[in-house]
Amino acid sequence: MVHDIQQGRATTFRNLHAEGTFVLPNAWDAVSAAVIAQAGAPAIATTSAAVSWALGRTDGQQLSRAEAIGQVGRIVAAVDVPVTADIEGGYGSAPEDVAATVSAVVAAGAVGVNLEDSTAPGGPLFDRAAQRERLRAARDAAATAGLPELVLNARTDVYLFGIGAPEDRFDEVLARAADYAEAGADCLFVPGLLDLETLADLAGKSPLPLNVMTGPGAPAVPELAGTGVRRVSLGPALAQAAYGATAAAARELLDTGTYTALADALDFGAVESLLR
Repeated sequence: MVHDIQQGRATTFRNLHAEGTFVLPNAWDAVSAAVIAQAGAPAIATTSAAVSWALGRTDGQQLSRAEAIGQVGRIVAAVDVPVTADIEGGYGSAPEDVAATVSAVVAAGAVGVNLEDSTAPGGPLFDRAAQRERLRAARDAAATAGLPELVLNARTDVYLFGIGAPEDRFDEVLARAADYAEAGADCLFVPGLLDLETLADLAGKSPLPLNVMTGPGAPAVPELAGTGVRRVSLGPALAQAAYGATAAAARELLDTGTYTALADALDFGAVESLLR
């Protein structure tokens, strides 16, 4: 059953897409979500890659629906801000599979989902008609579950996986944006595209607000905002940074027996307090 708190978070999250640009950091477990919320994030996204790593799997739809939703539920329970869930390809190719996953996401307390249009890592993509049906199933499932306000972020992997000839990719993304909007999507996620001129062109022509994925070497958020991008997320970059810090501290300890790499770590009490 959807409660007033979840309804309120859904409305808050939907309103973030109305104007301007907001940053949506990605968490992979309860503590990472709590740290991100404490830093001031207005909402949190999950990252399928880092959730998979935390559960001992590689990325690329290697989790079961139950495993993925279990982690979503733990993240939702750890924070007081809206959470949107990366559901990869929906944990099944059929519209009914997508509907079951969205229903489970709503039951877990999240207020948004990302749904990919790739059939597998690297492609190929679902054709536009098939992906429209999968998105409609997601939209209908959210309404049936009592959360029609759920934000449906339609991810297209045309640029990420280099689908088709380079000169055709922009038009393909624009055609998918039109189809996905008609099917009930609320925004368009285009990982792999960070060229500012192309983003500005796409933002001006897309019927859906744009979400991009950034990381080291990408344009800064103000530059992305200048193109009309509405939403900026990080994918697994924060998890990679955490693992990098762990590797550096372990190397220092093993090589020199010193602890300087741990100087900026959260203390034990601070971490404990995040989960109280």
